[in-house]
Amino acid sequence: MVKVLLIDDDVDLTTLLKEYLNEEGFEVSTAQDGRTAIAQAASNAVDIIVLDIMMPHMNGIDVLQRIRRSSTVPVLMLTAKGDDVDRIAGLNLGADDYVPKPCSPGELAARLKAILRRAGPSGAGTAQEVLRAGELVMYPGNRAAEWRGKPLELTGTEFSLLEVLARNAGQLVSKQEISRHAFGRPLTPFDRRIDVHLSSVRQKLGARGDGQSWIQSVRGQGYQLLQDR
Repeated sequence: MVKVLLIDDDVDLTTLLKEYLNEEGFEVSTAQDGRTAIAQAASNAVDIIVLDIMMPHMNGIDVLQRIRRSSTVPVLMLTAKGDDVDRIAGLNLGADDYVPKPCSPGELAARLKAILRRAGPSGAGTAQEVLRAGELVMYPGNRAAEWRGKPLELTGTEFSLLEVLARNAGQLVSKQEISRHAFGRPLTPFDRRIDVHLSSVRQKLGARGDGQSWIQSVRGQGYQLLQDR
């Protein structure tokens, strides 16, 4: 059973979401403040975290930053509707996705399942499949990657995005195509998720010898993983 840690100080909401997620087959524990949440995340075996931005004592951004120091557990942020600043900050710190509040329990459950599919074994290949693009080696079956002979630490979302580019190395891939293959849904207007996650991947890959990023963007069109010269 998938273990979910639900972090939100709204007791009525967490009760509602916990009941629904339990019916969907999740095992849910809750925390009402950031400090308690960090302790639970560190001491319990948690498969995924739902984290509200607005909480007392320590906000969700600070909690996420603390969690990311020692864990790559998938995190879904609950954000205020229309608050792009918090959304982008969360994605920059390694959140896998976000849902604006108020959200329906059904939408939350669907997003959790989608994140877990991305974080778990890929359905696109077997455990024996090896995907190579220059010095990048990816193992879609067990969601592992290596860069220049060393393990490359990626979140589930980052792995899915980089896998799409690696399968099309040297070619421009549209943001719509990236969204369909990595997220399983069309890209919506003003959605910055792809840009923010790939910015994080760029930092992890570092720069080429010529100073360029390994992942090039073409404004309004998409992204391309450059091949070795």
